[in-house]
Amino acid sequence: MHFRTLFVVLGLGFLYVLGGSSAPLSAQGGGAFHGSSEDPAIAYSTAPLNNVVVDVNRKLLDGTIRLTFEGRSGYLRSALEALELPVDSQVLVFASDSLQRRLINESNPRALYFNDRAMLGWVRDGTVIEVTAHDEREGIVFYTLAQTDDLRDGVPQFRRSFQCLGCHVTGDTLGVAGLLMFSMTRPSDPAASGLPSSTDQNTPLRQRFGGWYVTGSTGSAPHMGNAATALDGRSTREVTSVEGLFDSDSYRARSSDIAALLVLSHQTRMTNLLTRASWEARAVDPTLHPPFVATPDAEASIAAMMSGVANEVVDYLLFIDEAKLTDRVRGSTGFAERFSTVGPRDRKGRSLHELDLNRRLMKYPCSYLIYSAAFDALPPAAKDPIYKRMWQVLSGEERDARYRSALSLEDRRAIVEILRDTKKDLPPYFQNVTR
Repeated sequence: MHFRTLFVVLGLGFLYVLGGSSAPLSAQGGGAFHGSSEDPAIAYSTAPLNNVVVDVNRKLLDGTIRLTFEGRSGYLRSALEALELPVDSQVLVFASDSLQRRLINESNPRALYFNDRAMLGWVRDGTVIEVTAHDEREGIVFYTLAQTDDLRDGVPQFRRSFQCLGCHVTGDTLGVAGLLMFSMTRPSDPAASGLPSSTDQNTPLRQRFGGWYVTGSTGSAPHMGNAATALDGRSTREVTSVEGLFDSDSYRARSSDIAALLVLSHQTRMTNLLTRASWEARAVDPTLHPPFVATPDAEASIAAMMSGVANEVVDYLLFIDEAKLTDRVRGSTGFAERFSTVGPRDRKGRSLHELDLNRRLMKYPCSYLIYSAAFDALPPAAKDPIYKRMWQVLSGEERDARYRSALSLEDRRAIVEILRDTKKDLPPYFQNVTR
């Protein structure tokens, strides 16, 4: 079948053919994916998966690893170990806005643990442990682990869950299966719920962490965390530990580290942006939708749309609009120190994992998720324009004052040098930065 002009309508998730001249596809800066997660090029519910939970399930079946049930905490300890999620990443949210919301409150906060591949949510006395894995192609995939030591069905397994998609495929996740991080206003009625607001690295600190416990210090810079009854009447809501704020039996740590919360603020939206770029590129690829073929005009329209998506990804990846810190941040655990030591290092010993926590989150403002399997697996239609836009910004070709104020020459030079030493598929046009 031959077509005069191919045009992709993402809102319906499949391909349309329009006669005459092709209409331009607009760049969706600040937008969301409007296609179908079940587009045959995505097939979210049925496509083979490649993520850390798949690996752990395989090891559970062959006996390489085992999960041990321990009292009220259930499988928490061994699940963290199996997924290699550090205890110092623990953050605590008492706003009741998740799958097990009926159990979550100031006296029984939900504990989250994360790294750059997965996140685990545990609620004391809950029926399941919730896990999200950042899949190589499918974005965020949701799993549950039954909190029971009844093994009549065999060894414990993380079971894929689609129940979470009702909340985790929205405009706040950019229209893809993604992550959410909310700040919740404190309701005047303790029995009511506050008003949630989606937050990320671009949100001013004073608007973040409502409904969360926060340990550590942000100096003179306020935030919305620790608005809990146990802290009412105190001269300050700054705490170094949650000990005494609620019964902490069975929790793995007594912290909800501010540094971990700031890293999570970055990671949630960055993950969603990478997923959106991947889904967009596959949804508009005619080779993945036979028998459709693209004309040169259609290819130009697709390229223009993907360029707009790439611009949005790069702005966030390079922290262009990051809300700056106005005072020094000090964590309450060793999270910041440990996080800064991981990741590949260049010949000068520098890493994109190094935290700053004085003026901004990262010492070298380029997301460490550039090393993720999801970034590496981006289709060329997404990855190529992302790299081209990165080089425009980092080389100094982009002269807009917004970029110049966000990234100094020293910043841009360091980022490129680190990437050249540590990112295997970096295009050869990433050369010395001189302007």
